[in-house]
Amino acid sequence: MENFINNAPFIVVLLCLIVGFVFLVKGADLFVDGSSSVAKRFKVPSLIIGLTIVAMGTSLPETAVSVAASIAHNNTLAVSNVTGSNIFNLMVVIGVCALMTPVVVDGASLKRDFPFSMICAILLLVMGTIGMTLGRVDGIILLGCFAGYIFYLIRHTLKQNRQSSDEEVDEIPLISMPKAVIFILIGAVGIAVGGDVVVDSASRIAIDLGMSQTLIGLTIVSIGTSLPELVTSIVAARKNEVDMALGNAIGSNVFNILMVLGIASAISPISIITENIIDLCVLIVFTICVWIFAGTKKKIGRIEGFSMVALYVIYAVYIIIR
Repeated sequence: MENFINNAPFIVVLLCLIVGFVFLVKGADLFVDGSSSVAKRFKVPSLIIGLTIVAMGTSLPETAVSVAASIAHNNTLAVSNVTGSNIFNLMVVIGVCALMTPVVVDGASLKRDFPFSMICAILLLVMGTIGMTLGRVDGIILLGCFAGYIFYLIRHTLKQNRQSSDEEVDEIPLISMPKAVIFILIGAVGIAVGGDVVVDSASRIAIDLGMSQTLIGLTIVSIGTSLPELVTSIVAARKNEVDMALGNAIGSNVFNILMVLGIASAISPISIITENIIDLCVLIVFTICVWIFAGTKKKIGRIEGFSMVALYVIYAVYIIIR
């Protein structure tokens, strides 16, 4: 698909971009429906589903881009893609959801998910600063942390299920398990294919407009690979699954750092540049800001959502002019 887009006329690239958006929207819709149904059948909280299955599914574009960049020894793109995507997830995905409807923050998110997401960013910053590279050992450490995180979530969920005596009842209808699995699989494929087409098309457009490869990684590619998180979270918010929207964004950030960069650096050492360090510092500061927003009233309202989107716009202007 990449070769086709690179050699296609500009108008065809624009059409591919539109088709990619269609795949993303429909794939995200099916993914949320299937995941919500599975969550309720197994009494798994939607937050946990968002932190695991949905987060992994919507992170497929980041995985594909970063692993491909690592194999091609274009590792600067891998780091800028993940860092830019995480900032976009945190500020725009959650911010837009908050603009649509106040995002009620679960106590577990405040005590577990936000701190762990920040710890992951700090860990990446420390690893990257030491020697200005992510080596294979660093990749193995990141993957080990990710395995421990998933193990903890599963164990916590099983314990929560044993303590729960009544099944949750809400307005979201249950669908059959085979149909739910088909929805999840088709949705994941739609998200992955749509994200890939959008990124390739947007990258081609950016190159034609004369943008640098580093800037493409921080803007077009990072935003493009984060579109699944944005679309999935907006769909979840419209379905009143705002806890899944929040869990999806935070879970994707953890997945991007631990799993995506873990795999990429394990394949081939990743060079870290000064701009990466600055962007990681920005990610940590933004995480603290959103954590404060979430902790004040145990929800992220429209004012906070607007502030988050505005901060991202300021950051975007900064990386374009620097």
